[in-house]
Amino acid sequence: MKHRLRASFLLLTLMLVTFTSMIGTPIQVSAASVDVQAKSAILVDAKTGKILFEKEADLALPPASMTKMMTEYLVLEAIEEGKISWDTTTQISDYPYSISANPSFSGVGLKQQKDYTVRELYEAMAINSDNATTIALAQLVAGSEGEFVKMMNKKAKEMGLPDYQFVNSTGLSNTDLGDNYPEGTKADADNLLSARSAALLAYNLANDYPQALEISSIPTTQFEDQQIQNWNWMLPGMPGQLAQFGYEGMDGMKTGWTDLAGYCFTGTAERNGQRFISVVMKTESKEARFEETRKLMDFGFNQFEQKELFPANHQIEGKSTYPVTKGKEDSVDIASAAPIKTMIEKGTEDQYSVTYELDQSKFNKDEKLTAPIEKGEKIGTMKLQNSGDDFGYITDNGKQAEAVDVVTQSAVEKANWFSLTLRAIGGFFGDIFSSITDTITGWF
Repeated sequence: MKHRLRASFLLLTLMLVTFTSMIGTPIQVSAASVDVQAKSAILVDAKTGKILFEKEADLALPPASMTKMMTEYLVLEAIEEGKISWDTTTQISDYPYSISANPSFSGVGLKQQKDYTVRELYEAMAINSDNATTIALAQLVAGSEGEFVKMMNKKAKEMGLPDYQFVNSTGLSNTDLGDNYPEGTKADADNLLSARSAALLAYNLANDYPQALEISSIPTTQFEDQQIQNWNWMLPGMPGQLAQFGYEGMDGMKTGWTDLAGYCFTGTAERNGQRFISVVMKTESKEARFEETRKLMDFGFNQFEQKELFPANHQIEGKSTYPVTKGKEDSVDIASAAPIKTMIEKGTEDQYSVTYELDQSKFNKDEKLTAPIEKGEKIGTMKLQNSGDDFGYITDNGKQAEAVDVVTQSAVEKANWFSLTLRAIGGFFGDIFSSITDTITGWF
């Protein structure tokens, strides 16, 4: 009996130790196992634009108020260019006033014959997703919303958004605007963005205008005599019951909802210098868009890290030295000029290797470098290769971060004419000797 009790105690102790070890060990979750309940979704590294997860990311869908990210960008650009300032004032025309007075749309309740600053209007747009203030800003920047829509589509093309259609500044359906739908668009048209395009838009907004995050991170603020609240419930510091959705490091960016779009959210969060951007489109509820965003953000922060995979001066085995012609030395070492760093899923270092892509103009027909050669002379690039899943980048130039210059490690002076002459003579007689030797060998 004592032996049985002792054995049972030892087994229980072993189970507890094992369980404790499991608790202390991060659970590895692959991209395939992240079950995001959204029609379309994406997660990217905000520094490089590297895609870490995607689901139907190229499906163009109505983005609802996520459209306002483009309006924010163009307003901030106009401020940067000196066309307007934060203190510029404007009054509300009949069109945005009619939207503000419509009880079907949430808003701050604008008044006519009253001056509003750009800052007041921008904060109401970015924090409270107000539609009327968005239209007022579009009119201020471009003269009319129709002209502003042209600017939106032009900027989308400049940014390289792959899938987009802007027909108004707010994200409402044009049918909601009645006779006020922007000139040059159709009365029944909707804005369209893919998750990939929304992520790229957010990437440009966050990197080009960091002040956008300073405003989008405000949980509540005053607008005239009322307190307005941010629709992004994941912000730390949200009041009351909304605090349960708070997420460490979350500071943007834009929610959206219409009957057609469902519940959407472009989020961004930063921890310890690492920032991610996520997009979920057409989720089932207000709560769901934040719950699904949490899944993506947890996946990013828990499973990925910025890693130096290959240091500076790295050499590929068997390809570290290349022959040189007409030089005092007959070869030269080559290596990478800088380290290769990238965002990788933890534990996948073995999936990565590098390869050379040499500049053929640097080599002669015998695949030799020609002296003189300077130390640090670029002769090609070293490129990162991934044998595992690779979703690419949202930016056209993102892949450039995975390539570094390959340079010579020392200088090779050109040999003087006497040395070159002796080599030529030696080569000439060497060829004759080889020919005679081959001939005599053939006789036997």
